[in-house]
Amino acid sequence: MEVLIVGASVAGPVLAYWLDRFGFTPTVVERTPRPRLGLGGHAVDLFAPATEVMDRMDLVPRLRAASTESTVLRYERPGRPSFDLDLRELSEAFADGSHLEIMRGELAEILHDATRDRIDYRFGASISGLTEHDDGVDVTFDSGETRRFDLVIGADGLHSTVRRLVFGPEQQLRHRLGGCLAVGTLPNYLDLPALTVIYNSVDRLAAMYPVWQTGQARAVFLFRPGGDISFDHRDIDEQRRLLRAAYAGEGWEVPRLLDEMDRADDFYLDTIDQIRLDSWSRGRVTLVGDAGYAPGPAVGGGTTLAVVGAYVLARALAEAGGAHETAFAAYEEQLGDYVRRCREVAPGVLRRGIPRSRARLRFNEYAMRLLPRLPAGIVHRLMADGASNTLSSFTLPD
Repeated sequence: MEVLIVGASVAGPVLAYWLDRFGFTPTVVERTPRPRLGLGGHAVDLFAPATEVMDRMDLVPRLRAASTESTVLRYERPGRPSFDLDLRELSEAFADGSHLEIMRGELAEILHDATRDRIDYRFGASISGLTEHDDGVDVTFDSGETRRFDLVIGADGLHSTVRRLVFGPEQQLRHRLGGCLAVGTLPNYLDLPALTVIYNSVDRLAAMYPVWQTGQARAVFLFRPGGDISFDHRDIDEQRRLLRAAYAGEGWEVPRLLDEMDRADDFYLDTIDQIRLDSWSRGRVTLVGDAGYAPGPAVGGGTTLAVVGAYVLARALAEAGGAHETAFAAYEEQLGDYVRRCREVAPGVLRRGIPRSRARLRFNEYAMRLLPRLPAGIVHRLMADGASNTLSSFTLPD
């Protein structure tokens, strides 16, 4: 059974790996001209169920070797002394070791390496049309080529082409959470060791952390734009101007970080949105990861959901013997509640990460300073309703 997977970042390679294991013939197409390898993107988290999928792929040792090494958070406060939070002091509360943090580009490279010998990857290819028939889907590529596949799966992210072709314009399906995310690479001019520095003000967060593999660093910006905004996702200069306007007048190292973003060749900015669909499937086409149920970049655990969703979908297709109607229904039933719970925690993460008031900012600082002084059992209970516990709550099928 031939399955076309559109997108080769995270969900696509994981899905291709398991479909191949289960006896399907996956083809992966990706619009970028080459694999998304290296250390680009920002640091992403893999929580317990995603780590278990990676363990079943025998990839955990390599992921751990490549993981980020930040062990301390330093909080820079406007007009007040900074303070440090040693993450190792919290390790007893989370001793199972199931959480991994890794650069998105390196995760993509590891997944590509694990699948490239068995999977047909076609880079520099994108699709422009889908026509469904009783026995398959005719896919038209931008090159003009048309080919029939038994199934088509969109793993092409928040701005999915597959979703647009099958479900309609993105604007009708996107729910904005009221924040923006921007990231980019810069020199590690502060000589940061295993240390992440965070500067927080009302409606603004800026952070910098080292990438030990390259000696460089990454800057991250989370902010509220003060109203609904729109911009061209291909116009990087427009996005840089938007970022500068949002952080005008901020102190600390923010002016230098903004200057470095003007020079960063991997600069990225987007709104923090959720994708909400009544169903992720239509006929012989379905969606996986951010394409179908993005919980919100940087706030909802999209990478964990992408990995888990890809595994559950592949397993459902295998159990149904390729009967797509049965498999897609099982996929949505098994994953639906988990997606909803992850979606529900995202607004709270955004509220805490980008405080709307000075009072909330001070409360966050107090809570973070208090946390290491509490017994591990109390810390675990306090975090029991938090995002990390929600993202770790899915029980992966055998």
